[in-house]
Amino acid sequence: MSAVLGVLLGAGVFLVWWSFWTDGSPRPARARRPGRLRETLARAGLSQIGPGALVGACCATGVLSGLLVAAASGAATFGLCAALLGGWLPLAAVRHRARSRTALMREVWPDVVDHLRSAIRAGLSLPEALVQLQYRGPEPVRPAFAQFAADYRASGQLQAALTLLKDRLADPVADNIVEALRVTREVGGTDLGRLLGTLSEFLRENARTRGELEARQSWTVNAARLAVAAPWIVLLLMATQPAAIRAYDSAAGAVVLLGGLLVSVVAYRLMLRLGALPEPERVLQ
Repeated sequence: MSAVLGVLLGAGVFLVWWSFWTDGSPRPARARRPGRLRETLARAGLSQIGPGALVGACCATGVLSGLLVAAASGAATFGLCAALLGGWLPLAAVRHRARSRTALMREVWPDVVDHLRSAIRAGLSLPEALVQLQYRGPEPVRPAFAQFAADYRASGQLQAALTLLKDRLADPVADNIVEALRVTREVGGTDLGRLLGTLSEFLRENARTRGELEARQSWTVNAARLAVAAPWIVLLLMATQPAAIRAYDSAAGAVVLLGGLLVSVVAYRLMLRLGALPEPERVLQ
């Protein structure tokens, strides 16, 4: 009996000592940021497609392109270059779709804010004003707000539904709007209509200015694409000649083609980086 009491006393002393070295307060879980590829798919409106499916499409397109070109030309080096270019095409298409959708959404966000402002002035609550955007909002945002309405009806929690809406839209302007509405919902206030009016004017002016700048620098992007595509178009024309195929179907020819491909990719990315406007980042994810 004395041994049991001694063990219990020792365990109690150990637990008291251990409590001074552990932090009993729970640590808030940090939200994991989505990967860059997943965020690109969300910006392109393809959130239902996972990154693995896109990688698989790139691999399948690359293999198919390489086999077709190698079979048509009879040169493995041509097939290798075609496989690399073909594998890049699905990713390039998704990025192009994401940029186009971002530019389109930039034009419709002022209208979304105007619809919210009108609904709130008409006496609707904030959740009701957001839900009605699935019917009266601009066409590009209606599916996202329809899913928001379904999330809100299922859970009854506005904050959780707003978080899902932000992840679904994957747009920095949407992040700003959602966070402004979230703060207004939490702390209250009577100036929501004035806030939305100011935000609408700012978004409209920003979209107008950015559109003018993008129109002026579009020649740089077109020049970059032409400069990269021209050598490979010439190479395809040369591939119709058996002598050119024999010249490149060797170790030295493979080095030349792969080196040219690397230089083309680096030059294209550099020209786009120098001529592109800075993209707004999602700092309020």
